[in-house]
Parts: sequence; C-alpha cells; structure tokens
Amino acid sequence: MNNIKNSYCKVEQSTETLSSSTGKELKENTVNGMSWEIGKKLSTLGEAPSISPYSTLQLSNKSFETLEADFTDTPDLICLSHLRWDFVYQRPQHLLSRCAQERRVFFIEEPVFSPNASERLDISSRECGVWVVVPHLSEGLSESASWAAQRVLIDNLFAQAQIREYILWYYTPMAMAFTRHLEPLVVIYDCMDELSLFQGAPCALKELETELFSRADLVFTGGQSLYEVKRDRHPHVYAFPSSIDCTHFTKARTLIQEPKDQVNIPHPRLGFFGVIDERMDLELLSGIAEAQPDWHLVIIGPVVKIDPAVLPRHQNIHYLGGKSYQNLPDYIAGWDVALLPFVCNSSTRFISPTKTPEYLAAGKPVVSTSIHDVVRPYGQLGLVRIADTVPEFVAAASAAMNESDASGWLCQVNAFLAQISWDRTWAQMMQLVESVISDRLHVASSEALKSRQDASTAATHAAQGTGVSVLQKNNYVTFTAP
Repeated sequence: MNNIKNSYCKVEQSTETLSSSTGKELKENTVNGMSWEIGKKLSTLGEAPSISPYSTLQLSNKSFETLEADFTDTPDLICLSHLRWDFVYQRPQHLLSRCAQERRVFFIEEPVFSPNASERLDISSRECGVWVVVPHLSEGLSESASWAAQRVLIDNLFAQAQIREYILWYYTPMAMAFTRHLEPLVVIYDCMDELSLFQGAPCALKELETELFSRADLVFTGGQSLYEVKRDRHPHVYAFPSSIDCTHFTKARTLIQEPKDQVNIPHPRLGFFGVIDERMDLELLSGIAEAQPDWHLVIIGPVVKIDPAVLPRHQNIHYLGGKSYQNLPDYIAGWDVALLPFVCNSSTRFISPTKTPEYLAAGKPVVSTSIHDVVRPYGQLGLVRIADTVPEFVAAASAAMNESDASGWLCQVNAFLAQISWDRTWAQMMQLVESVISDRLHVASSEALKSRQDASTAATHAAQGTGVSVLQKNNYVTFTAP
C-alpha cells in the first residue's frame, strides 16, 4: 500500500445538523487551526452553495496551488468511489495512480458517519500523487440531508483547490445524488461490478445508475460479462477487463525468503488473497480442508460484510489477515497452488477477479470455480483449472501439484500476459477520454466561429447604405469612414 505522505489537512464545516429539506446557516470553519468562514443558507436541496472569498486552505508541506502549477493546462480528475483507497489495492488504485502522473486526482470516498461529528472533509495525499478525500458526517442524517451536506463539502473542495476544468470519474452511481449540478468536461462511468447485486446495496442505486448512464460520455466495464449486460444501455461502452503489473508479481517466481507468519505453515499450501466476504464459498473451503487434512489453506485479506465467526476454523486453514500490495509476491512465492474459491451466484455473476492474472504472473497454477470471466478466457485457454465441487477442486489441485513439466503452460501464461498491462489499459482509456474532449472543443470552436461569422454578416448589412466602407478579414469586421 502506498505510504501516506506528511501532508494532511481538514476542510471542516462546523455546521448545525442539516434537516431532510432545509439546511442551517453554515458557521465558523477551521483549517489547521486557522479560521475561515462560509456564509450560506441551503434553502433547497437543489440550490448550489456559494463559497466565501475569505476561505483559505493550507497544507503542512504541499499546497493545492503548488499542485496546480504542475498541471496548469491539464484538467483535474475527480473520482467518486464506493471503495476506500487504503482498503484493498485493486482496479481504481492501479488506474488512478497512473493518472496522477499527468494531472491532479481527487479520490472522493463515501462518508464516514460518527456521533456528533461536524461535517468536514479529511484530505491527505499519497505517495503516488493522489489526493484522498474522506467526508465525515454526523450519524442520524437522513439520506437527503447527507446528500446535501456532501454537495456543500464538495463545492468547498472545488473552491479551495481551484478545480475549474475537470473530468468526473464515477465508480459509484450513488454519487450522482450530490454531483449532478457539476459541469465537467467529460463524465466517465468505470463500472467494475454489478453493485446492485451486492449484499446491502442501496435501494436508490439502480435509479441513480440509470441517471449516470444518461449523463456519461463513456462507460468502461471491468470485464466481458459486465460489458455484455451494459452495452445496450449506452452508445459508447468499452470492456477493460482486469489487467496486470507483471513486473511486480513475477518477482514471486524468484523470491526465497518467506514472511514470518507463513514460513512455518507446512506444504502443500493452497493460497488466496483478496476480500473475504459473502462472495467466498466457505462450504467449499471447509470441504477441501476436511477432505485433505495434510493440505494447508492460506487465506489473506480483510473480512467484511460477514461475521468472522462463520469462517471455517479447521486446523489446516490459516487466516493471516490483510497484507499490503507490495508484500503480496512474498506470500504467493511460498504457495503451491493459488485459489479462486468464489460461490457461483448473482453477486459473482459479473466479477472479473484482478487476482487471476496476478496469480498467473507469479507463476502459480490456479484453480477457480466457474466464474464467467475466469472461464473466459483463462479456462478456455487452459491457463486456469475450473472446478466447483470439493472432489473436483481436490482433483484439479492435485493435478496441478503433480504436473511433471509445467514449462509449456508457463510459456502460454507469459504469452497471454504480454498482451495486457495496467499501463496499456490506462493509455487506451485516456485515448478515448481525450477524443471526447477534443470533439467537444471542436464543436465549441465551430459554434464560436459561426457566431462571429453571423455577427460579421449582421454588421455588414447594418453598414450598407450608410457610406461606411466595410472591410471583412479573418471573420472580423472593421469600419472606415468615407
């Protein structure tokens, strides 16, 4: 995980609690101990708040103004995400860390709610250059009041960071509720999952996704299955399946020293890293552990949305907790087989696991349940073994560990991975984005030119018969007395 630099600030709003229909007067605000003011009453949810000219923002070692000077002619990118930047390193982090090399990137997370909290934004920079923005709101706010508060906070961020020309990049349609008033150059919906099928999905999600489709200029999908279900909802949908940082994960092929919490786990080891949630087939894990007591299952990752008490607790299953992205190759290097033990249901129907190419880059044989975007292309190409039942999984893992010569398989893996990379994915995405911006600027330029031409024609007609000599050149009109 990228380290947090020593540059941290808070854009705070010490406000009275917003009701569901009207807001209260925004009072004194504090930034790093310095007082600033916002004077605005939110009379309606749809009214855009104004920012006091006295508002200032200071950072300990890097200012927004300094960052702006680095990218003076480049639009900023504002990302609205349902994921936390510091949670699990996946698609958003891969893409936006690359984006931050060419423009300012603000990664706005979902709010953190706490008792009696004053509405504020916590803003911190990461080593890759991304600014992570975390809204803090008071518990008990209605949904509409929460949206109103987030709108005010984001408008403050835009004013303080001097965000003028920008790209809106959505991972969550829920953010439409408090960003629909913004006027970006381009709107991108990078749809990496079918969020409406996840446990606890908000009721408004589908409706807001429809609104996002109507406003988006481009829609990217995180896999082929997701592309197939979304392509009829927008004229410009493009599939960008999970990619790979090969250099990072191929290190696992040559690493020798093992992490301390894994070194004493006996072989054979079957490993998994990722989020442990309702999508993991816990019955399958338990069945494998029971069927093969001499095998050891190494499970790496945070447990979310499920009770840890429901996890199978066999002696040969080892839960090592979450690990940083940087350290994952150290763990994979000591595995004999890598696992994708997902349950096959609606919540996994459209997933495209990033870990599939990462396991392969590490040089480990992979066994997966029949997830559509793993079967296609990895299973069909013979790069990943597919199994759904305990006997099938045991047989597939045994075959992988007993294969006498895997050199041919590894050559196939290398050839496949040579065609994909996060660098290439980002370059292709930005080519599409820049094309939209270019087309839009061309249209604006054409409209401005036509407006000048119309004005020139009108001026010429008005001057006729008055004895004034009219000279028209380069779409501008000058008048010369007779």
